[in-house]
Amino acid sequence: MSTEITDFVAELHKWVYEKATSEDIMVKEAFVQVAGEALTEDGTLDNPEYGFVRTQWKNRNLEVAGFDISTDGAILRLLSVHHGEQMVKKSQIDQLIRYAVNFAGACLVGLPDELEKSAQRDMAERIRDSWADFEKVQIVVLTDGLVGKANTWATDLQVDNLQVAIQVWDLTRLHRLMTSGRRQEEIIVDLMGMGYEIQCLEAPRQPAEYECVLAILPARLIAELYDRHHSRLLQRNVRAFLQARTKVNKGIAETIKNSPGRFLAYNNGISATATAMDFAMTADGRRVIRTIRDLQIVNGGQTTASLHVALRAGVEGLGDVHVATKFTVVGDRMLDELVPKISMYANSQNAVTAADFEGNSPYHVTMENQSRAIWAPASGIVARQTHWYYERVRGQYDVDRARFTTQSKRREFDLDNPKSQKITKTDAAKFEYAYRCSPHIASLGGQKCFQEWSMHGEPSTNDAPTDADFRDLVAKAILYNQVRRIIQQQGYSGYLANITAASISLIVDRFGGTIDLNRIWRAQAIPDSLEQAVPDLATLIRERITNPPDNKNITEWCKKEASWDEVQLIRWNPPADLVTDLAVAASDAA
Repeated sequence: MSTEITDFVAELHKWVYEKATSEDIMVKEAFVQVAGEALTEDGTLDNPEYGFVRTQWKNRNLEVAGFDISTDGAILRLLSVHHGEQMVKKSQIDQLIRYAVNFAGACLVGLPDELEKSAQRDMAERIRDSWADFEKVQIVVLTDGLVGKANTWATDLQVDNLQVAIQVWDLTRLHRLMTSGRRQEEIIVDLMGMGYEIQCLEAPRQPAEYECVLAILPARLIAELYDRHHSRLLQRNVRAFLQARTKVNKGIAETIKNSPGRFLAYNNGISATATAMDFAMTADGRRVIRTIRDLQIVNGGQTTASLHVALRAGVEGLGDVHVATKFTVVGDRMLDELVPKISMYANSQNAVTAADFEGNSPYHVTMENQSRAIWAPASGIVARQTHWYYERVRGQYDVDRARFTTQSKRREFDLDNPKSQKITKTDAAKFEYAYRCSPHIASLGGQKCFQEWSMHGEPSTNDAPTDADFRDLVAKAILYNQVRRIIQQQGYSGYLANITAASISLIVDRFGGTIDLNRIWRAQAIPDSLEQAVPDLATLIRERITNPPDNKNITEWCKKEASWDEVQLIRWNPPADLVTDLAVAASDAA
């Protein structure tokens, strides 16, 4: 094992241990979540939900560590995990794959009804109820060990006539993803290997460190690429595919079906980026594209996904559809600066706001700067001021830490920027919606909650946040994390995030929509009166949310506004000492 990999193993184990300790979960479960977060940023997963199932049912072994359903609902991804061994045998991976396939099949023939009320039962019910929409099943195996390069996985697996694809993320692959500083693992497209000869026109080289290549792509190629890479192909795109709800998407679908030969004339085409392109000359002297490295479609996501829908539906005439395509070839150094601008200026189909550019929006950039400049008040036994580190881009914390080459400098960085005080963009969205009395949005999961915040919260405005806004966000983080810890200590099995969000929302609701966040910021802790009030309140909320009407799926029920309406019916008022501690003074409210 190389020194680089060895160092990464030490860091990975540290991240996992910190998560397991702070959230009081199994180390194995913490590893799944750490790896899952990286794969969500990568685009391999969309909105994973975690929950271990390991049992024997009807003489078959079942085992999964969670699941994920793609944004368009077409792909079911089952998570499996192997943790704790340096070398992993093919037979061990094969066994995990088999157990996950067994689980998927069992969900369709009675397993959900035999599981106790829990997040695991919710997962099985969700899979069963959504099965008709799935077009593919993927099993994503996560391991902190090394898997031999020569290993191949079965390609003939099926569940209820759905093809099963296998992805194995071992230590080597996770290392490349989590330490490269990239947003995702590279997509490398071998066009000639796929049987396509795409003629192209290369524009004169530009002085600003990029070049452009123009081509006309067959619609089938674009649809096949989306089928293979799915949302990862659109990772840098400014918005997710809007299905067929907008006039634009309906028009695309109608043109494909009714006038395929006119698609090239009617459609604006797509814009894509790459870090490199290789070319070849055909026997008759035509210049064609051989390979594209790190392909990303930054404008034209709707066109891409509409073509994929037509491919899956077997629409006649797709072979007559072609799409004008502009490739901008730009080095890694320029990607984060140039790609958002390409997206913004190339977009002419739907309105795009500054928030659609995720971490590059003025809100996130300003929050990052404030988090490096503002010192939190000293608290605890060690009277030392610290920063709350706002991570604008995935992996930024670890990249900043790695800049220091000596242990003493890294130790100083850790003291100034405790990892427990790191706030990610998805964390911020969750904290905000719990505080805004919208626990159903906070319960959507990290990515969906963040998307909602990007479209309708502060990041959607052009106004930069103030220092006070940053301090308020930190106070909301402290509120959420400490309430979560108290509830976790109650020993409830499942729905911790849902109970936490609903508890905070009800507290803020009973204070008229706002509490004294400045007090929490100054103390860097919630008051004792709140510590004492949370357990009884959480018990009332748990009873309410785990008994949905018509025996609905609890996890899905918590994502509905109706569940929050039910929680608000709870008869609870803040004790007098809590009112004294958290009520906003009339002068401050004015």
